[in-house]
Amino acid sequence: MTIGVVIGESKPTEVTAQSSRPLSVGEYVIIDSQDGRLLGLVERSIITSEALTDIRNFDEAVESKEVAELNSRDKNYKVKIGILGFLEKLQKGQVVLPAVPPLPGTSILEATQKDLGMIFGPSGKEWIRIGALLRNKEIEAKVNINKIVSRHFAILAMTGMGKSNLVSLVAKDVASLNGTLVIFDYHNDYENLDISKMNYMMVKINPRLLPADKLAEVIELRENADKQQRVLRESFTDQVKQAKDFWSALEENVSSFGHTTKGYADSASRVLDKIDDAKHRFSDILDPDCGDPVDLIKEGRVNVLNIAELSERQANAGLAYYLQELLQQRKESVWEKKGKSSNRNNRLVAPVFIIIEEAHVFIPKGEHTDTKYWASKVAREGRKFGIGLGVVSQRPRNIDPNVLSQMGSLAIMKIVQDDDQQQIASAAESLSKDLLSQLSSLNIGDAILIGQWVNLPAIVHIDEVKSKKTGSDLDAVKEWSQTDKFKDIAKESTQGLLQKDLLLD
Repeated sequence: MTIGVVIGESKPTEVTAQSSRPLSVGEYVIIDSQDGRLLGLVERSIITSEALTDIRNFDEAVESKEVAELNSRDKNYKVKIGILGFLEKLQKGQVVLPAVPPLPGTSILEATQKDLGMIFGPSGKEWIRIGALLRNKEIEAKVNINKIVSRHFAILAMTGMGKSNLVSLVAKDVASLNGTLVIFDYHNDYENLDISKMNYMMVKINPRLLPADKLAEVIELRENADKQQRVLRESFTDQVKQAKDFWSALEENVSSFGHTTKGYADSASRVLDKIDDAKHRFSDILDPDCGDPVDLIKEGRVNVLNIAELSERQANAGLAYYLQELLQQRKESVWEKKGKSSNRNNRLVAPVFIIIEEAHVFIPKGEHTDTKYWASKVAREGRKFGIGLGVVSQRPRNIDPNVLSQMGSLAIMKIVQDDDQQQIASAAESLSKDLLSQLSSLNIGDAILIGQWVNLPAIVHIDEVKSKKTGSDLDAVKEWSQTDKFKDIAKESTQGLLQKDLLLD
C-alpha cells in the first residue's frame, strides 16, 4: 500500500517524503526505488496546516480551524526517512546502501511483517526476544546474546525508565541458555528476581588476599593519612596473611609497630580503632576465613552479588578484585585449552558476562579507580577470553568515555540532559541527530537499540518482567498510612494494659 512519495532532494542515506497520513518517528517503511526495495526508518515527522499558518489572533484561529476541517487537502504530512539499506540484503544480514539516491516521485510503502520479521526477529538460539518494535508492534525485537558477551553493552537511561527491568530480562534469558552472569547489585534490586538458576550472595572481601593499600580502603583509612597508611603497610606482613587468627595477628603487629617506631604511637592507635570498627561494622563482608570469594560464583547461573552494604570505597575495592580474578580465570581457561598448564583448580571454563550497576560511580570520568582500570582491561581484552562487560547508568556524562566507547551495543532509554545526550552521541556513531532528539520523548520501557546486538537500529518497547518488581518507586502514602495504623493499634494496646492494671489494683 502506497503511503507517500519521495519529494525534493534525495541522498543515498536519506530522503524527504510527502505522506498520506502522519507517520510516527521510529516507523519502518519501504522505499520502492528504481534499483530495488529499500528499508527506511522515519527519523523526523512534521505536520503543517495551510489554513492555520500565520495566525494573528484567537478568533482567526477558530475560523481557520473550521476551514481546515472542511478542506481535505489542508494538512501537510512531511517526513525525513533514513535509508538503512536494500531490504533483500538486510534480510540476509548484509547492509548495502544504494549508490544512486531514490528518484523524486518514488513510492513509499508500508512495511509488512514479512518484510521486517527476518530482520528484527531472526531465528537461532543466540537471538533472544526483549520486546517488540514500538511502531510496528506485531514485529518481535530480538537481540544477539553472543554479541553482547563478546563486544559488551550499555544500558543508559534516567532513573525509573526501565533499566533494571531490561537487566532482569537479559538475566532470565541468559539463565535459560545455561549462561553464566554476574550482576553487581548496588541497590539490592535483584534479590527477589524469580529465576530458578540464580545464586544470590553478599559480596565477600577476604582481607588476606588484598594488597595493603586495598586493605586500607576497606577499613576506611583516609588516603592522605600517610602515617596511618605506613603503619598498616609495615604491619600487614606475610605472617599476618597466613595467621590462623588474622585480625589478632594484624592488631598485634600494628600495636608493636606503634610502640617500637618513634612518633607512630598515635597513628598506630588510630589504625587499631579503624580495624576494630571494621571488624564489627563489616563482619558479614570482611571475612578472612572465606577463602577466595570468586570461587563462590557458580557457572550456568545468574550470580547476583549484593554490594549494597559496602561503602563506596569498599565496593570499589571489591569490584576491582572480582574483575581482576574473573579475567584471570578466563585467561587461564583459554590458555589451558591451548595446552598451557595452570596452577588454579577452580576456574570458569565457560564464557561469563558481568553487569555493573551505577557504572558512573565505579567507572568515573576524569578520576582513577581500580574498578575503572580493570573494567577498561576487560573491555579491551574480553573478546579474546570470553568475558563480556555490561554497564548500567543514569548519568552517561559521568562515565569514562574510553570505556563507554568500547561498548559495542547500546540500549538507550529516556535521556533529557543535553550533556548526557552528547556523551551518548560521541559513543554511538550510528545514532543520528534526529534519533538523538527523540530520547527526551521516550516513555517508560521504550528504548533505542543500536550496535552489534541488533541487525539494524530499532526503537522498541521492552517486555516487562512481571515476576519481580525491580527498581520501582516506593509508595510513600501507603507506608505513611500503615505507620498511622500501627500507631493506633499500639495506642489501643497500651490503653488496654493500663485499664487492666487499674482493675488489678
